[in-house]
Amino acid sequence: MSDSFFHPPPASDLPRFAGVATFMRLPHVPPGHARFGDVDVGLIGVPWDSGTSNRPGARHGPRQVRDASTMMRAQNGATGIRPFEALNCADLGDVPPNPVDLDDSMTRITDFYIATLDAGITPLTAGGDHLSTLPILRAVAARRPVGLIQFDSHTDLTDSYFGGQKYTHGTPFRRAIEEGLIDPRRMVQIGIRGTMYDTEDRDFADANGIRLIPVEEFHARGPANVMAEARQIAGSGPTYITYDIDFVDPAFAPGTGTPEVGGPNSHQALEVVRGLAGLDIVGADMVEVSPPFDASGGTALLGATILFELLCVMAADNG
Repeated sequence: MSDSFFHPPPASDLPRFAGVATFMRLPHVPPGHARFGDVDVGLIGVPWDSGTSNRPGARHGPRQVRDASTMMRAQNGATGIRPFEALNCADLGDVPPNPVDLDDSMTRITDFYIATLDAGITPLTAGGDHLSTLPILRAVAARRPVGLIQFDSHTDLTDSYFGGQKYTHGTPFRRAIEEGLIDPRRMVQIGIRGTMYDTEDRDFADANGIRLIPVEEFHARGPANVMAEARQIAGSGPTYITYDIDFVDPAFAPGTGTPEVGGPNSHQALEVVRGLAGLDIVGADMVEVSPPFDASGGTALLGATILFELLCVMAADNG
């Protein structure tokens, strides 16, 4: 059982629309807090989108997701899991980025996650654009490469943008493999779709043994079948989960920088996360929620719910 300090306040005591917004109304326990070392899973915001190549705005994602996450209650209605009773969970705050210096921001992100991991905390992140995952992986995979399950409409395996820029939200997993952070034989990308400039990224995937599951295959086989294969690919070793909100069809998640039609619906968006049960998850993120394109707030609510589902999987495996 978790410490009651880490439980969200009952809505009968503090309405969900009141109080300072934290992820899922959890206590704010930043590095240096007296209870920092007691946290099992830390929810972290990375308000940064300097890797964005087209429509910006994901730097505002963590703040909107925090607000939407006040709708999360104590128990998962589908699985019955009560994560806040199984784990000490807290909002660790935001990594403070440098919005005018990409390299400095990545160093800041990595340093924040090293401190988190050194305290024995498993990180659960709200981004930020998808480049945010690279500096997180530099911390999570510092001692050994990890497996990766990626939900996305894009591979993010491109080599460079705009005359040689190696660090954008379209390149993080190319860099992570080159840096030895990911074992490509334990990597699967699910939901890939959309128009293409060429096949460079898919050729790289094929050459390195990365399993790529296009959205057409996902729809033909169904989430349960696809996730069974994903678990087999990841195996029993340490595995990182990265979830780009543009995995979901823009009819259900319009608030993102690079939407692609033809994706899963919001129920399937949750179903695939439940299919992660049993894996050795050493960290996870949900990225690319962009409030300027999310007039209704529905994308942020879906993102917050995905984070809750990820937390429930971590809690189930902890039990």
